[in-house]
Amino acid sequence: MQNEAISVQEVPESIVVSATGWTRQDTTWMLSLFGTAVGAGILFLPINAGMGGFWPLVLMAIIIGPMTYLAHRGLSRFVCSSAIPGSDITQVVEEHFGVGAGKAITWLYFLAIYPIVLIYGVGITNTVDSFIIHQLGMFTEVPRLLIDGAPALTEAGVQIVDKISGIPRWLLSGALILSMMSVMVAGEKFMLSVTRLLVYPLVAILAFMSLYLIPDWKMDALMVVPSTTEFLGTVWLTIPVLVFAFNHSPAISQFSVSLKKDHGANASRKADVILRNTAIMLVGFVMLFVFSCVLSLTPAQLMEAKADNLPILSYLANVHESGFVSYFAPVIAFVAIISSFFGHYMGATEGLKGIVSKQLAGSDKPETSKKLDKFILGFMFITIWAVAIMNPSILGMIEALGGPVIAAILYLMPMYAIYKVPALKAYRGRVSNIFVVITGLLSMTAILFGLLS
Repeated sequence: MQNEAISVQEVPESIVVSATGWTRQDTTWMLSLFGTAVGAGILFLPINAGMGGFWPLVLMAIIIGPMTYLAHRGLSRFVCSSAIPGSDITQVVEEHFGVGAGKAITWLYFLAIYPIVLIYGVGITNTVDSFIIHQLGMFTEVPRLLIDGAPALTEAGVQIVDKISGIPRWLLSGALILSMMSVMVAGEKFMLSVTRLLVYPLVAILAFMSLYLIPDWKMDALMVVPSTTEFLGTVWLTIPVLVFAFNHSPAISQFSVSLKKDHGANASRKADVILRNTAIMLVGFVMLFVFSCVLSLTPAQLMEAKADNLPILSYLANVHESGFVSYFAPVIAFVAIISSFFGHYMGATEGLKGIVSKQLAGSDKPETSKKLDKFILGFMFITIWAVAIMNPSILGMIEALGGPVIAAILYLMPMYAIYKVPALKAYRGRVSNIFVVITGLLSMTAILFGLLS
């Protein structure tokens, strides 16, 4: 049996139930995991994945399903392997590897989630700024010389100007970030209510958008066949963005704890089924969206979208002739970023609080806890705001920070545990383990390939 890792004797017989049969609660979990993954990642995935052409994208669509399912399954099995009821991933790491490793994983989790929060700060600012300029027509023409120091005149003597939002970037980004954080400060219940209101319409509208773009598909992209080196290089460089776009690991720990409470020894089997269906839903939905966007635009347009540091939907709104796309696409991008920001912000603040509180004597006192909460609130706002003003490349941040660190925790750590933890002995010696390790290493080394290229 696959659930040998946890003996039936370790849990009350009353909660050892059958893992067969799909329930309403399983559907709720599947949609929750799906909503965790569908965020800003898919809004930038078409740009990076599409610039290499159609055929590398086909290979990506084939491998990302097994990558997503097997990696998240491994992480869930790791959490379910604990003999202590209610243990989250940090506690499970401490149980199997010691306190030092638990602290290290807490740091890694924070470093995996925190850059994503920074990405959302940049993304929401650029999305709204683009909407103000292109859809609302509120902009100011500023000589390029005043923006980046480049020559203000062309050879023909014509002054180069850029259109920028009439709202200063520091003010716009600060207001947007403050608004999103205020929802978090209002309380977890309020945040979850807002998230539920956002996720389901987002899924429906994005699906409609994928189908709406089909008449604009350009089939000439199928005629461009890259060389083997270019083909494999494109796939390799895109793997970190794939890992980021399909990642729902922030929810896996609580998901596994809940299933273990409800299903006891059958928790791993139940998790396998839910995670498999989530991966199928994600691949079908996200890759349709990616293919639809890529086939609707040329490689040059995708390159322009990357240079503008815009989500794909914001760029589509700026170049598409349809009024529907022009006004709805930025709204979809806006909602997608906000819905993902909440969960990742909560995870980042909890991780930071755990790191700091362990270093403070008496941090469990109410006064100390309140001061710590205020410090974390100020730290998160200032750093997110500062990065949003600087406007670094979002795809660059994903490739350099998000994908590799997520891969270390999601792909490699559970595979290491399988061969070190006795409770996971039943999962050793499987080909799927090798596949997960290889794809995890490819994600972590893609940044080196990019630098060498």
